[in-house]
Amino acid sequence: MTELKNLPAPAKLNLFLHVTGRRADGYHMLQTAFQLIDRGDVLHIRVRGDGELRRSNDIPGVPEQQDLVIRAARLLQAEAQRRSGVLHGADITVEKVLPMGGGLGGGSSDAATTLMALNKLWNAGLDQQELMDLGLPLGADIPFFIYGRTAFAEGVGEALQPVAAPDCWYVVIEPGVAVPTAEIFCSEHLTRNTAPIIIADFSSHYENRNDLKQFGKNDLQQVATRLYEPVAKAIEWLGAYGDARMTGSGACVFCAFADEGQADAVLERAQGVWTAWKARALKQHPIFEML
Repeated sequence: MTELKNLPAPAKLNLFLHVTGRRADGYHMLQTAFQLIDRGDVLHIRVRGDGELRRSNDIPGVPEQQDLVIRAARLLQAEAQRRSGVLHGADITVEKVLPMGGGLGGGSSDAATTLMALNKLWNAGLDQQELMDLGLPLGADIPFFIYGRTAFAEGVGEALQPVAAPDCWYVVIEPGVAVPTAEIFCSEHLTRNTAPIIIADFSSHYENRNDLKQFGKNDLQQVATRLYEPVAKAIEWLGAYGDARMTGSGACVFCAFADEGQADAVLERAQGVWTAWKARALKQHPIFEML
């Protein structure tokens, strides 16, 4: 096998996101629930025989050598060469669908898909945990995408446990601004002492409930809405139809609906007001069926 096409790199939503503390090295301690959805970027990867790693298309604002897909490929290339003595290469095309700075994990998802696909194409032989460990230094969300199922996460986001979440549809609004993650985490207004929960607190929230009221909160939301008015306005607008909140460090805002018809009705109202779309919750990463 020398090529894999139409590789999915799905988005994630943070169903809640609590900041429970800060480590001595400056990293924040988090608790969150990651939910995959059926919208994302698409990658195409072809093996090269000369050991070169190239991104085949231009992505505005993302220089090739700084792109997470190239950086991830470089890490795997070194590990594969260490194990086999062979220097592998690849051409990687990234069809961007997800907005940058949206809190949907697009860059991390692209990197995770790259690692999983190249591990297969190069016969590198890394298991899932080894791939997760390899990706973690590049981004705390990358291990989740390799884990590939709804997860309760702790630490900096890398300690993962499987968890059940509602099978529902989401309407997601792109407010039209890119929110830098570092700016949110550095803010003096960020709450950093939310009381830790246990996984049963999250799971029991959704048991025997007929509504889709979200669990907990997103501690980063109050900072992002203070700095970026479009995020605040999107939450207010979508909140008229359900329990709307921001994902990740922003900027995208989402709301859950029981069925596709309800999501469509809200999308129709959003026309001409917001850039918005719908997506369904995924139980596992669709790439598992391809590799």
